[in-house]
Amino acid sequence: MNDKQLFDRMSETLYSAVISDTLDELGYRNQVMRENINPLDPNWVVAGRAKTILSVDVHYLPADPYEKEIAAVDSVKPNEVVIGCTNESRQNGLWGELLSTASKMRGARGAIVDGLIRDTKKILELGFPVFATGTKPVDSQGRGLVIDYDIPVLCGGVLVHPGDIVFGDRDGIVVIPSALADEVFRRALDKATRENHTRNELLEGRTLREVYDKYGVL
Repeated sequence: MNDKQLFDRMSETLYSAVISDTLDELGYRNQVMRENINPLDPNWVVAGRAKTILSVDVHYLPADPYEKEIAAVDSVKPNEVVIGCTNESRQNGLWGELLSTASKMRGARGAIVDGLIRDTKKILELGFPVFATGTKPVDSQGRGLVIDYDIPVLCGGVLVHPGDIVFGDRDGIVVIPSALADEVFRRALDKATRENHTRNELLEGRTLREVYDKYGVL
C-alpha cells in the first residue's frame, strides 16, 4: 500500500499504546515522546512521515527572521507530519495558524511541536492536528530562529530522523524508525486484533487469566 493508505489505516485501526508495545517487543524501548506534548483536540490522531524542523532561541532581531522557516514549510510534502523541535523553548511561539494552513495545503497530516504554539482557535477551526506542550501568544521573531530542516532532531526526548513514521493520539506520540515500518504495522495490527478479542471475552465474563492465556495480551 502507498503512504496515504498506510497512514489512513494506521489512524483508523491503531493507537499509540499498541505501537509502543510492538516496538518494545522488537527491542526499541525509547520511542515515545515526553508526556507533556498533547493534541489541541484530544480526538485528533495523526500518522505520517517526519518532516523535521530545528529552531533555537535567540535574543536579537535577525535581518531575515523567517527565511528558513518559510523554506521549511514550503518544502513540506504530502503525508508528512511536521516535527518542530524547539529544545522545549518557553519563550518561542514557533507554530500557529498560518504555518498550519500552509502545511495543510501542502498535504501535511499534522504537526508536533516540543514547545509552545499560538492561534489555537484558528487551528481547531482548520481541523489540522497539532500537538504541543502549551500555548503562548508570542511571535517567533526575535525569540526563535529556524536554523535547519530535514535533519535528525531530538524531539520530546526521542531522536527523530526525516522519513521516520510518527503516530500520535491522546495518549502520546510514538516514533517508528522507517526501516521497521512494515513489521511494526503488521505486528501492531495483529496485537490490536487480539486485544479486541480479549476485551470482548472479558465483557462476556471470562477471567483475565483465561483470556491472557488464550491471547497473550494485557
